[in-house]
Order: sequence, then C-alpha cells, then structure tokens
Amino acid sequence: MRINGTMVYYYYVCLRKLWYFANEIRLEKDDENVMLGKLVDEGSYGREKKQILIDETINVDFIKDWKILHEVKKSKSIEEASIWQVKYYLYFLKTRGIQIEKGILDYPKLKQRKEVFLSKEDEEELIKILTNIKYILSPKKSPSTIDSKICKACAYYEFCYI
Repeated sequence: MRINGTMVYYYYVCLRKLWYFANEIRLEKDDENVMLGKLVDEGSYGREKKQILIDETINVDFIKDWKILHEVKKSKSIEEASIWQVKYYLYFLKTRGIQIEKGILDYPKLKQRKEVFLSKEDEEELIKILTNIKYILSPKKSPSTIDSKICKACAYYEFCYI
C-alpha cells in the first residue's frame, strides 16, 4: 500500500476522513475550503516548479534547489497535521537517498512560514504512524466519527452526520 502525504495529514485530522480518502471516497474536489487552498497554492511562488510527484506516492508543492522542501497551506488551523505531512515527505525522500536540509510550511495569506526538521525520533514516530495507518485502513468499515469543532468545515461532514 502506498501511503501519501495527504494520508499522513488526515491521520492527524480524522481517522474516518483518512479511511474515506484511502478507499477512494473523495469529496474534497468540490469542497470550498479545498478549492481556496488550491487557489492559494497556485497563486503563490509562481516561479517555482510546483506539484512534484515523486515515486507515484508523494506530491510536494516544490523543492528549492533540492535542499528545501516547501508545502503551501492557506491557514494554520491544523498545523500539527501539516508539520507531520512535511516530516513524512522528508522521511520518504531520505529513504530513497535524497537528503533534504529542511522543510518549510509556507502560509502566504498570513505572510508567515515555519521551518520543519526531521529528527531520529520523528523517523521512529513516522514508522509507528505508517503502521497505524495500515491498521486503520485494513477493515472494511470506517472508523467512528470524532465530533470535533473541525467537522462542520469538513468536506465529509454530511457523509458522517446526516
């Protein structure tokens, strides 16, 4: 099973959303928040080659001089998930012999950025996360709802609660 960055991100957001996404129940493409995020991504850093698909698995926003990986986000609302998504990209590339110095979370609308580094402890945690993701995705039934404040803004809200 190929685990991509979106799956790692969803692991921190909602296990049910992760399960839906992995089972190709994709409601994000028509979601207003997702469309806004894509507009922010497309409208930022116009000189960079963006959306780099690596090994048919990860799709990074851009890599500056093959030293600094950038991930563009519209907000910091679920920053921990974004940080682990970037750490996963750094780990994924490292396991393929590509050493990236650091990752940067770019928030163009906020005019902010956050540096992300991959430690040995992070690598160990990512191995656990990847194992957990495989376990979560193995059943034929989706995980329970989480009843979080973020649910109402989710593309899957009606699918989960109505």
